[in-house]
Amino acid sequence: MQTSEKIIPESAPRAQSITKQDKLSHRLVSLDVFRGITVAAMILVNNPGSWSHIYAPLEHAHWNGCTPTDLIFPFFLFIVGVSIVYAISGKKDDITLHPAAIKSIAIRSLKLFALGFFLSLYPKFNFETVRILGVLQRIGIVFLVASLIYLKSDRKTIIWLFGSFLVVYYLLMNFMPVPGAGPANLEPETNLAAWIDRLILTTNHTWALSKTWDPEGLLSTVPAISTALFGVLVGIWMKRKDVDAVNKVVWMFVYGAAAIVAGLIWDMFFPINKSLWTSSYVLYAGGLATAALALCYWLIDIQGHKQFTKPFVAFGVNAITAFFLSAFIVKTLWLIKLTNAKGEQVNILKYLYDLCIVPYFSPINASLIHALIWVVLLMALMLFMYKRKIIIKV
Repeated sequence: MQTSEKIIPESAPRAQSITKQDKLSHRLVSLDVFRGITVAAMILVNNPGSWSHIYAPLEHAHWNGCTPTDLIFPFFLFIVGVSIVYAISGKKDDITLHPAAIKSIAIRSLKLFALGFFLSLYPKFNFETVRILGVLQRIGIVFLVASLIYLKSDRKTIIWLFGSFLVVYYLLMNFMPVPGAGPANLEPETNLAAWIDRLILTTNHTWALSKTWDPEGLLSTVPAISTALFGVLVGIWMKRKDVDAVNKVVWMFVYGAAAIVAGLIWDMFFPINKSLWTSSYVLYAGGLATAALALCYWLIDIQGHKQFTKPFVAFGVNAITAFFLSAFIVKTLWLIKLTNAKGEQVNILKYLYDLCIVPYFSPINASLIHALIWVVLLMALMLFMYKRKIIIKV
């Protein structure tokens, strides 16, 4: 998901440098920053000190609805889509480069899936109950399909596929009867997507907390591809050389607002729902992501406000590494057991949390501080890598 673009020299005049030819560099600092903020948010919400004490915005909606936390994953897939355009646009027009591009896309997708599958296995390596799908696995699948669509399709075809995936998913989820459950419905365990997960993945290989369905399941991956295609379309718009940067920003806000409104209208009969990745959710989250990227683009790449960006750029250029390490390190520390004041054997994370944080803060603030500490620690590591130009491309 890394791009290979150059940053405009700091000495270049800001307003004058953004011309009709859009001479802004090929590497968007704003895209790295947006990606970095998104990954930092992922780490924040995944590492509370206590899952029983979490501020409401840092929790997922129970079912229908959307919290700020529910926006993190679609934002990342949207960014994947934008990055695809910047990464392979140079190979798109030369068909002789397509075989090499497809090979590279396939290898990267397999790496992402393998990393996610490894995290599902680690540290028990129990293949009988391992969760087959997950966050990194979905990123890998979506990256593969969205990249191939972009490489082999023109803009009109991409728009047609983007809409078709959303409409077909809506029709399937709302009108196809569910075997063993009766008429189509959108309830957690009796909807069509859950039935397909149980049929193909089986209950042994779905999300452990639900057992009977998977929030990164098979059917809901289809609209997730549309989330990435949303990003692809925005990336195509941002790469246009016949539109100046200011007009790009204005129209990104317009497109974003239109998508948000469309998502809220569709929500009235196909509720916004992250676990089902509903079509209304794709439009709503995609619209917000477009507006957020437009704001970053305007402030950072056009106006040149880069003073605060380095920590997030560090996260952004090593996004998958940061996410992978955040889970791998935590799971590894769980293996280290210590005896607490009550004589109980607990993992070292809980031991330190109970000893160093819990006594000094309210339960909900202690939980938040624990999560913030993890973000700061990972940020320090990413800054260390960034300063030494260590970028691990997955």
